[in-house]
Amino acid sequence: MASFKLKILSCDRLFYQGECDALIYPAADGGTEILANHTQMTAQVCVGELRYKTPSEPDWKIAVVSGGIVEVGHNDVTVIVYSAEKPEEIDAERARKAKELAEAEMREKQSAVNQRISEDSFNRAVQRIKSAGR
Repeated sequence: MASFKLKILSCDRLFYQGECDALIYPAADGGTEILANHTQMTAQVCVGELRYKTPSEPDWKIAVVSGGIVEVGHNDVTVIVYSAEKPEEIDAERARKAKELAEAEMREKQSAVNQRISEDSFNRAVQRIKSAGR
């Protein structure tokens, strides 16, 4: 299978850099797959599980990501997200507390911008809980 170069960057680290056979990133309309020789594009990455397959390992690798962008060049893909975590790095109890806090914030009367921030926090916490310890 043909591969391409993949770089996954978050605010605090270089999450992954290396060869990749396939990438599936969370998009507004579901998961979108990228393979070698994909058309050049830039797109939004949503909160969810990003999966990627490397040539050297039989299993898919998972990253729980927040919003960001993916840029596809000629066999060169860069994903830039606010946060990226391996499922085993997630503190499920901390994620549950974040979910409860976001739910409380969403019940309060707040500006549209703050409501959107609370919704994003809630969605991220729910995804982290679902993915914790995989």
